[in-house]
Amino acid sequence: MANSDGTSLWIDGAWRAAAGTFTVSNPATGEPLAEVADASRTDARAAIESAAAALPAWSATPGLERARVLRRAEALMLERATELGRTLTLEGGKPLAEARGEIAYAASFFAWFAGEAERTYGRVIPASTANKRLLALRQPVGVVGAITPWNFPAAMVTRKIGPALAAGCTVVLKPAEQTPLTALNIVALMTEAGLPPGVCNVIPTHDPGPVGTELLQHPAVRKITFTGSTEVGKYLAREAAATVKRVSLELGGHAPFIVFADADIDAAAQGAIVSKFRNAGQTCVCANRFYVHASVADAFLEALTPLVRALTVGDGTLDGVQVGPLIDTAGVQKVEAHVRDATTSGARVLVGGSRPPHLTRGNFYAPTLLDGATDTMRVMREETFGPVAPVARFESEAEVLRRANAGPFGLAAYLYTNDLSRAWRVAERLEYGIVGVNDALPSVAQAPFGGYKESGLGREGGTEGMDAFLETKYISTVIRG
Repeated sequence: MANSDGTSLWIDGAWRAAAGTFTVSNPATGEPLAEVADASRTDARAAIESAAAALPAWSATPGLERARVLRRAEALMLERATELGRTLTLEGGKPLAEARGEIAYAASFFAWFAGEAERTYGRVIPASTANKRLLALRQPVGVVGAITPWNFPAAMVTRKIGPALAAGCTVVLKPAEQTPLTALNIVALMTEAGLPPGVCNVIPTHDPGPVGTELLQHPAVRKITFTGSTEVGKYLAREAAATVKRVSLELGGHAPFIVFADADIDAAAQGAIVSKFRNAGQTCVCANRFYVHASVADAFLEALTPLVRALTVGDGTLDGVQVGPLIDTAGVQKVEAHVRDATTSGARVLVGGSRPPHLTRGNFYAPTLLDGATDTMRVMREETFGPVAPVARFESEAEVLRRANAGPFGLAAYLYTNDLSRAWRVAERLEYGIVGVNDALPSVAQAPFGGYKESGLGREGGTEGMDAFLETKYISTVIRG
């Protein structure tokens, strides 16, 4: 599925060595997994030039043919989901079943945007005079620099390159240094599906600075698409302004999970498990702070506690494991700091609260449930990015809306209620780009994904996902006769 070692740069349809390499490690064991080519700024420039050279032919390729390539890539991903999923687990840590689920989710973006490639319509505009014809065309924006995170190393790749390629753009992809192997496997698979040389290039690196600078400064790059921290996103937006590059940013989240008094408590508890502990809590849309109506808080905790306690933690390659490791030691230390701050400030640990004593290697932290959380605690003010569920109580709808909307982030929010009027009312008033109503897993390829406020710019997925990669050209023609 890749070259002999699966670890080189992919530029202009060929595997290339780099001057150096960097080590990718297994977060479950701490052991080295692979030595991967370490792209330099010069390598990034070569990748951009390759993408620029491939742009005229790919942008002129009919949308129907671009769609066929994406559909073949989707089929190959599904066919090889077990192999791709194992690589994802080894470098990213998530359990095998979850990893295979991500591969299917990732493939769905190729399927969806294949359809969008076939429906990139322009329009005829009514003219003001009889001797004119007015048209609006949609054309690819150009070379795209795509920067993807480690927590979804397959889905975040396809969610970006799927619409870019469907639109007729060419791509230079810099995957996260923690998880480059999945991206390299995907581009090899896409080449097998018929993607021409230079259309998608992959340049892993352990130091994103020089490569990112080249993507930001090179005049051939007309679009930057990024998923990651708000801090880095703000930097990219500032630097991209110098050459007025388009920017799409999917940034941090701090999702509230609201349980009203009329909610189905068992369904809410099950939803909390799915949303909070998927990928060990390392998702930007996972529930980060739980607000439960005071009248049902004890019942909710009674339902949730045994579910958290029953979660199996361990190496994601082992059967039955439900929660894998965090990506690195810094992630574990952040979780420890948040839990320590919460307990020092009065929260009670109902489950977990420490590293699992039986796992002496790897970056593990036990699934943790805290009661008595308050809005002053770090775990309620900052994105934990770990398997910690802090529960706070509220008394009224107005109060919980105020608390949920506080802060700079607005990516995803969740609410559980059996009152239809409340569901609509609260969903409309939550200042978030994604709202799950009695739904802990709202993300699908055919729906727009993105946030309000400092959680980002633009939308990925859905019909909106193509907009970021298309320019609109207006043509006015005077006719005779």
